[in-house]
Amino acid sequence: MATVGGQLSQAPMTHEEKRVIFASSLGTVFEWYDFYLAGSLALYISKSFFSGVNPTAAFIFTLLSFAAGFAVRPFGAIVFGRLGDLVGRKYTFLVTIVIMGLSTFLVGFLPGYASLGIASPVIFIAMRMLQGLALGGEYGGAATYVAEHAPAGRRGFYTAWIQTTATLGLFLSLLVILGVRTAMGEDAFGVWGWRIPFLASIVLLGVSVWIRLQLNESPVFARIKAEGKTSKAPLTEAFGQWKNLKIVILALIGLTAGQAVVWYTGQFYTLFFLTQTLKVDGATANILIAIALLIGTPFFLFFGSLSDRIGRKPIIMAGLLIAACTYFPLFKALTHYTNPALEAATAKSPIVVIANPDECSFQFNPVGTAKFTSSCDIAKSALSKAGLNYENVAAPAGTLAEIKVGDTVINTYDGKAADAKDQGKAFDKTLATTLKTAGYPPKADPSQINWPMSVVILTIMMIYVTMVYGPIAAMLVEMFPTRIRYTSMSLPYHIGNGWFGGFLPATAFAIVAAKGDIYSGLWYPIVVALITLVIGMLFVKETKDSDIYAKD
Repeated sequence: MATVGGQLSQAPMTHEEKRVIFASSLGTVFEWYDFYLAGSLALYISKSFFSGVNPTAAFIFTLLSFAAGFAVRPFGAIVFGRLGDLVGRKYTFLVTIVIMGLSTFLVGFLPGYASLGIASPVIFIAMRMLQGLALGGEYGGAATYVAEHAPAGRRGFYTAWIQTTATLGLFLSLLVILGVRTAMGEDAFGVWGWRIPFLASIVLLGVSVWIRLQLNESPVFARIKAEGKTSKAPLTEAFGQWKNLKIVILALIGLTAGQAVVWYTGQFYTLFFLTQTLKVDGATANILIAIALLIGTPFFLFFGSLSDRIGRKPIIMAGLLIAACTYFPLFKALTHYTNPALEAATAKSPIVVIANPDECSFQFNPVGTAKFTSSCDIAKSALSKAGLNYENVAAPAGTLAEIKVGDTVINTYDGKAADAKDQGKAFDKTLATTLKTAGYPPKADPSQINWPMSVVILTIMMIYVTMVYGPIAAMLVEMFPTRIRYTSMSLPYHIGNGWFGGFLPATAFAIVAAKGDIYSGLWYPIVVALITLVIGMLFVKETKDSDIYAKD
């Protein structure tokens, strides 16, 4: 490094530095691949590990098992962030990749609920938590490592490569799933083939470990370590001193929380919405998402590079605002272009649940210890399971719930009645016949899917992701000093993405099930994005001109 005009500058990156950054990015792709499999295969995991509970609770529990990995990510950030600031970036990478790869591989061998009972979902959740711990230590180290190798004035562009790894990992997982599913057929894939992508992770683990062994330590960290300037207590210094803690809080509320919900809406909730609500078959939904990911991924680099010129903050804040303002019309357009029959039936024959509100439960019971037997619960469970939009109308106490489809009224039943099983069969048959007559499709018709417009809509939401996510790694790195950078930036990132983002699918699904409006779940990401927008605009400072080499 040299000083030019009072500012520190750095020579252009050498071939060796580029090789190191490529290696760290590729290893991170494999980690994200492992982590995303549970989300991409949620339906099969639900059937295998949670088959002992009712379908609605099973699916919500599957989403929460996906989120469990995110829930523990902040703890992984604390554990491995501290290790990274004490020992170094390189060796922390090796530990995280081994934990991630082995826990993913073991899921492929885990017996289902039918064989192990409640132990099956418990072990699965444990594996997800190990994955979350590993990922909690991965991202902060990778972003820090790349930023500390990048030349001055190019950190946005170089760290944007790390930002692409999450999307590329998801893309790789979808590609492997699609390949296996196509090769062996839907029936075999549903029975046991879905385990193959998990088992294949052992190969990626071997490649990743080999790649990580080739890495050199970050030159910035190596320098402060040689000078004896590393932190002796990274956690205390990062979170026990207000001057650093206030920056951590701002990084969370004013940046990563909003970034997280936009990211997970664009890449995950869209997939759940396509398959669960719009009833698009899994293969088609994966292809649509994969195409949007392929088109949108280069924009990570575009916005990362643009942030080197105009700043990180304007791009991130613009992404939050545009996303919040357009999610409702975009998701309604997605319904129009992927399942027009559902849209037409909803408009022509709206569904109304007429029930006593006191008898309507919040139907979440992951371990299957409760039975939802009231007539209201039966009605809402059936409609939620079918992914249908409905309104709620209060009925007098003591009356059985009714479902009104257009002008046709369907009577429900008391789940505690002696002949409840027989009544249930008759109810299911009547509901299915009525919905079919009203034009409600049991699943999306592939011939009616408008592929170009569906891809355009998904790509637009993917571009929102690149706006908020592309520049954020550089911005987080630039906010904190080298001696506690790994620890300080990892925690707000993983609380934001692990908690605000990771719980988005489960939260949105539960809101939809309670309200009956298939779009009501969007209020969660919209509200969080707007809060982050306000806090970010008022209190977060631009960082692109920060000298991270002086922040020892």
